[in-house]
Amino acid sequence: MSLRTTPVPPSRTRIWAWAYPSVAIVFLTLDAFWLTWAADRLYRPALGHLLAPGFELVPTVLFYLLYVAGMVHFAIAPAVVAGRVAVAARSGAFLGLLAYATYDLTNQATLSGWPWAVTLADLCWGTVATGVSSAVSAWWVLRRSARHAAR
Repeated sequence: MSLRTTPVPPSRTRIWAWAYPSVAIVFLTLDAFWLTWAADRLYRPALGHLLAPGFELVPTVLFYLLYVAGMVHFAIAPAVVAGRVAVAARSGAFLGLLAYATYDLTNQATLSGWPWAVTLADLCWGTVATGVSSAVSAWWVLRRSARHAAR
């Protein structure tokens, strides 16, 4: 007889199958809104001399594929196993801070004239967007898992 009071979490494969597309949709939607809003208000005025006229598709796709995998691995899967959305929110926020800090603080340290306003805005954005996306996805996976287990 088991004394476990919480449902058994889904398998690792099922977590990935449910979490990857859900967090990709949430994060890509949030990031599209952010980039649309911030492009002319923040990035172009501060970094216009560095910006390419368009973006390169391959590095963009690779970034999103890898970053979404990082959210699943480091934030969502541990949260689903623990059965706690707050784990995804905290771990996702920390992952976002680390990832965006890696990019922006490296630029701050190595590029002449990299603006602090961009660094601070990106750190805030990466923290919030990754935390929220991870939490929403973990919530959805836990909800779906509960429904699946009830069948």
